[in-house]
Amino acid sequence: MMRIEKKGNNVESKNAIEIRNLSKMYKLYNRPLDRLKDSLGLSRKKLYKEHYALKDVSFDIGEGECVGIIGTNGSGKSTILKIITGVLAPTAGTVTVNGRISALLELGAGFNPEYSGMENIFLNGSVLGYSKQMMEEKFDEILEFSELQPFVDVAVKNYSSGMVARLAFAIATITKPDILIVDEILAVGDFLFQQKCEKRIREMMDRGTTVIIVSHTIEQIERLCKHVLWLEHGNMKMLGDTKTVCDAYKAI
Repeated sequence: MMRIEKKGNNVESKNAIEIRNLSKMYKLYNRPLDRLKDSLGLSRKKLYKEHYALKDVSFDIGEGECVGIIGTNGSGKSTILKIITGVLAPTAGTVTVNGRISALLELGAGFNPEYSGMENIFLNGSVLGYSKQMMEEKFDEILEFSELQPFVDVAVKNYSSGMVARLAFAIATITKPDILIVDEILAVGDFLFQQKCEKRIREMMDRGTTVIIVSHTIEQIERLCKHVLWLEHGNMKMLGDTKTVCDAYKAI
């Protein structure tokens, strides 16, 4: 097992996340009838093929680290984030999380497209566990960061993907979570807003927040992350310092 750890003053810090022998297997059936037979236990034969989105992955992330996860499409990047946040249950292995998570996993998750931006600020805040009072106190700050003041009364279904990303990021980072997880959501924003988000991520890291970023933009990973995990076909292909892993990934 490889480890990502942060050390200071010659004392090993507590891990924010500990992952042990993590696997996620899906059953692939040729026919819907086979799925039904299997669920009812009507066949002694194996009616499915096993597909591992993740297979026997183990590593630790120390408090205050910024870790990037890279890999080609279908390598298991989003799956591991969903397991860490509790959206998915693992087939095998364990995940231990020490701290409160704020996660941006899918564009528009936690929003109602029929509601206005204002209504969705409070809705998404409640999904993230924030009180109505806190959201009222942070409302102006959210609008200022997202730069959506003129559109706050417009239904989110009329927002561009970049506008949705702005609002989601502003809400998720308005307080200091112990762990921030970002899955490709920054890719839909314009360059200036990406810079703004990266600045806030650095500020959060300076205050001790652990950050996990999934991105196909290797340059962004290189700018922000100290360590990188490279997943391929559900397996941990490489784990180490950013330059070493990213150079190897770009060479394939």
